[in-house]
Amino acid sequence: MVVPVALTGATGFLGLRLLRQLLAAHRSVTVLAHAGSGDALHRITRFFELSGAPGPLLAELPDRVRVVETDLERPRLGLSAPAFHELADGLDALWHSAGSINLEGDLPQLRRTNVDGTRRVLELAAAGRRKPVVHHVSTAFVAGARRDGVAYEDELDDASGFENAYERSKYEAEKLVHAWSREHGRPVVVLRPSILVTDLPPHPDLPSHPLQVIERILSDVRRTAGPEDGGPEDGGPEHANPAARRRPHGPGHPGLRAAVPRPRVRLVGQPAGRLNLTQVEHAAEVMVRLAGRTPSGGVDTYHVVHDRDVPVRTVVALLEGLSGIAIDLVATKPGAPSALEALLDFYPGMTAYLGHRRRFDDTRVRTLLGPSAVSAPVDLGYLWSGLGPAEPLPAPTPPPVSPATVPSDRYA
Repeated sequence: MVVPVALTGATGFLGLRLLRQLLAAHRSVTVLAHAGSGDALHRITRFFELSGAPGPLLAELPDRVRVVETDLERPRLGLSAPAFHELADGLDALWHSAGSINLEGDLPQLRRTNVDGTRRVLELAAAGRRKPVVHHVSTAFVAGARRDGVAYEDELDDASGFENAYERSKYEAEKLVHAWSREHGRPVVVLRPSILVTDLPPHPDLPSHPLQVIERILSDVRRTAGPEDGGPEDGGPEHANPAARRRPHGPGHPGLRAAVPRPRVRLVGQPAGRLNLTQVEHAAEVMVRLAGRTPSGGVDTYHVVHDRDVPVRTVVALLEGLSGIAIDLVATKPGAPSALEALLDFYPGMTAYLGHRRRFDDTRVRTLLGPSAVSAPVDLGYLWSGLGPAEPLPAPTPPPVSPATVPSDRYA
């Protein structure tokens, strides 16, 4: 059976939404699933069920989704030569959404996944007689460690360095895409989403999204530090229970220990900073609509971002509510870090973004798609819903007048 569209990363946070949009535009999709990762079709079906897909679509999935097990780190995707060429010759479009988003990962491993994986996908595209158009999912954060100003879609350089190895690996993958396009004279559509979020509550059968990972890091750091490091302000042994750490902390919640303050930490950040967070469902829709346009023949790059940034203080309030840690944003790293602050130093890839005030220009997308490119608001309530606590968002702990005036022994 010839299937014209293939997708890597179809069981990931974005990939599942891309698959749903692609199935709305195409009769069938070939899913290039990681060999040995389990029943991809089952995981896809569970997502469609949990996200409210209609019954007829669910019933059609086994006939409309073809799963091919592959390994993006091996030549020919780990397939035999005949199977590789049969797959390549049957494609009109090739979507590459697979990759690692580990902000704390080491560069060699991230290169194997994000750069070498991209190389293998491009080899598949080059081998196809039908010359499929490549749609490469990158990230807006290839803009690197420049924290202010405007990042434009046609910019791709490493002059400012990178906040973490993840950003560098995605930058290197994009450079590879540009080189491949020039060498083969082939079009590529590069799609750069910002931080992707959802209001769909988490479920054991669904992949995590980036803010869930950050919340787990904060909660695990607090638990690792232990009551003896947090002192009387620590939440105690309840945080050894993953369910318990979902309980709201702080004042204004009947039945909880509202009088017990939270442990407080200082993180380097901009109180007036902002981050771009985009609904993953909207991002997938925009990506597939952009893919329907005739490519220019070279590399067409699009920032798939929200038209309104989210204040860093909103993100901080979210993390405070989830982790039970009060966060003060300070201009420089504390000279005498507390136990919790020292542990958080092991996760610089996560905390660096609290200092961002950069804007991503998306003029090209808005010009092509018009008002339909505009997203619904992403606010604190939306983010809280997507992280799943049953309780309402706790009231934030008021910050001190100035963190610089607070003695360091006040921090956990």
